[in-house]
Amino acid sequence: MIQDIYPSKLHNEFARCEMRDDDVALFYDAEGRVLLKENDGKICFTTGADAAGEQTVYLFSLDEKRFFLVMDRNEFRKEGFKNYTVREVRDICAGKEVYALFTAYHLWKWYEDNKYCGRCGEKLDLGTTERSLVCPKCGNTVYPRINPAVIVGVIKDDCLLITRYNRGYAHNALVAGFTEIGETLEETVAREVMEETGIEVTNIRYYKSQPWGMAQDILVGYYCDAVGDGRIRMDANELKYAEWVRREEIVLQPNNLSLTNEMMKMFKEGKR
Repeated sequence: MIQDIYPSKLHNEFARCEMRDDDVALFYDAEGRVLLKENDGKICFTTGADAAGEQTVYLFSLDEKRFFLVMDRNEFRKEGFKNYTVREVRDICAGKEVYALFTAYHLWKWYEDNKYCGRCGEKLDLGTTERSLVCPKCGNTVYPRINPAVIVGVIKDDCLLITRYNRGYAHNALVAGFTEIGETLEETVAREVMEETGIEVTNIRYYKSQPWGMAQDILVGYYCDAVGDGRIRMDANELKYAEWVRREEIVLQPNNLSLTNEMMKMFKEGKR
């Protein structure tokens, strides 16, 4: 999965530090596209030297390489570089840098969406002791948003419930959805499967979790069993495809980045 970068490590501890010329400095445009150079699936980053004079904030380190965010949007351009969406990065690039970019996008989105205090309207300041944004007027403190969501592998006999989204990602997927207020993760599993496919489930069991910065998520994977005949009543507003697929016929996603793909692969190989 995207976070499986051992022996490398992402160090996300908060720190206050000055950017150096050889650090990574990430420039995002208004649509959240990051300025990069791609060469045969490898990523070349803009650097601290490119961001001289800009306001930046330290994000994290990938092994010894430090990543900073350029806080203000500008028209900076660099020969051979262009702006990529995080989805484009996922599709065309590989390696531990993809994980770094997903995490950087998560933080960029949080900073971009929280420029002013939601309580009094004052412009927020960067926190000095932790990853936060602090209102200098009323003291309101804002922390990075993390959205809990579930990925569900629904099993019936020797088949897995395979879906495809109505919009966005075009490849095979599983039932998925966000946890609602006052709801447990297990309740989210049962509700999302029922809402999207009309299937009642039982024996809900945890598999694994994954950070997914593309949507500011923490994804939690579960397997469960269908109750009864497993007749599908698909919600066409959410899905364009939902079918029971035998193990040997499951078509996996084109890369190994997602929890969804790993769960499909585990079932396909008879490990679940």
